[in-house]
Amino acid sequence: MRRELLEQYARVAGEHVISHLEQLAAPLRGATIVHVNSTREGGGVAEILHKLLPLKEALDLNVRWEVLEGNPDFFACTKSFHNGLQGTPVGMPERLLSAYQDTVAANAEKLRGTLEDADFVIIHDPQPAALLQHCSGRRGHWVWRCHIDLSHPYRPVWKFLRGFVRSYDASIFSLPEFAQILDHPQYLIPPSIDPLSEKNTDLPETEVAAIFSRFGLDPELPLLVQVSRFDRFKDPLGVIAAFRLARTMIPVQLALVGGGASDDPEGQAVLAEVREASEGDPDIHVIDLPPDAHRTINAFQRAADIVLQKSLREGFGLTVTEALWKAKPVIGGDTGGIRLQVVNHQTGFRVRTPEGTALRIRYLLHHRDIMAEMGRRAREFVRENFLLTRHLQEYLSLMLALRDGDRERIELGAS
Repeated sequence: MRRELLEQYARVAGEHVISHLEQLAAPLRGATIVHVNSTREGGGVAEILHKLLPLKEALDLNVRWEVLEGNPDFFACTKSFHNGLQGTPVGMPERLLSAYQDTVAANAEKLRGTLEDADFVIIHDPQPAALLQHCSGRRGHWVWRCHIDLSHPYRPVWKFLRGFVRSYDASIFSLPEFAQILDHPQYLIPPSIDPLSEKNTDLPETEVAAIFSRFGLDPELPLLVQVSRFDRFKDPLGVIAAFRLARTMIPVQLALVGGGASDDPEGQAVLAEVREASEGDPDIHVIDLPPDAHRTINAFQRAADIVLQKSLREGFGLTVTEALWKAKPVIGGDTGGIRLQVVNHQTGFRVRTPEGTALRIRYLLHHRDIMAEMGRRAREFVRENFLLTRHLQEYLSLMLALRDGDRERIELGAS
C-alpha cells in the first residue's frame, strides 16, 4: 500500500519528486508527528491534513491528528480572533477569553501525554495556540502554523495571541507579508492541493455535465462559479454585484457554491444574507453543500467557464489552486495568497472592485482562445508549485532543520 500510494503521486508529480521525499524522510523514519487544529471537516486546513497525513505515513512517519473540542463561546472567541488577525477591529469580552483559556486547558489535560511525547507538534491557527503553555514536559519541537492573512492584524488580538506563539520553536506562514516579529525562526510554506483527491481528480464528462440538470443551471449560458465558505471575507455580496454588472454586457449565470465549517459560527448568518441578496434572480444559484461534497465541487469547477474568488482577505485560497489545476482562469481578489497564484494575463486576473471583476468576465468570455491558453498555463503553474508533494518536501526540510539545529550539514537517506 505504501509503495502504491507513492507511485500514484509519482505519476502526477514525477519520479524525481518522490525520490527526493524518500531521501528527506529517511532520517526522520519512526518520528512521531502530531497535528492539532479545531475541525476535521470544512475549510482548507482540514482538507490539507486529510491528504498530507497518509502521504507522511507512506514515508514511515508516525503521524497523529488531534482536534480540539469546544463549546459555542470558545468558537465565537476563536472566530473573533480569526477576524481580528485579518484586520477587523473586534471586541474581546472577558467571558469569551475565559472560555478560550478554559477550553484549551481542558483539551490539554486530555492530550498532554500525546503532545509531550511527540517529536514534532504542529499547531494550526489561533484556536489551539495556547496549548503549549500547558505542556511544560514536552520533549519535541513545537511549530505554530498560521494559515491566516496576518499582514495587518488588529493589534489587541495579535498581542494576546503573540503571548502564546512566541514560546514556540518556529512558526510557518504562507507568504512573507504575513510574517510577524517573533523570537524564533519563521518559515514560508504555501499550502497545496492533493491531485489524487476526489476534489481534484479527473471526472467523466457525463458527471460534469450532470451538474446543470441536478442544480437547475442553464447549459446554454456561460457559467461563473465561486466556491468558498459563506464568509464575509470571501465577499459573496460583491460577487453578486459583479455578476449583475457583467450580465448587462453579456449573458451569464452565477453559482455560489459552498458550505460551512464546524468552527465558524457566522456561516449561517452570511448564507442568509446571500440568499436574501439573490432572491428572485433565476440566474443566481446559491448552493449550500455538506463538507464531504468533494466530487460535486470538482464537477462545478470543471463545468465553470470562469472561476471567481473575489476575497477581501485570503490566507492562501485553495479553491483558487483547485480551479487553476482544472485549467480554469481565475478572477480573484488582489489580496493574500491569491496574489501568489493568479498572475495577471497569465493564469487569470486580480481585481479589487465589482466593476473590475465584471470587465474581466466580459473580456475572457469574448476571448475564448486567450481563456484556453490561460487555463493551460494555470495547470502547469500548479503542477510546478502547489501540489501536496512540494508541501511535504518543505515540511520535512523544516523538521530536519529543527532536529539538527545549528549543524551546517544535514545527512539525507539514500534514494
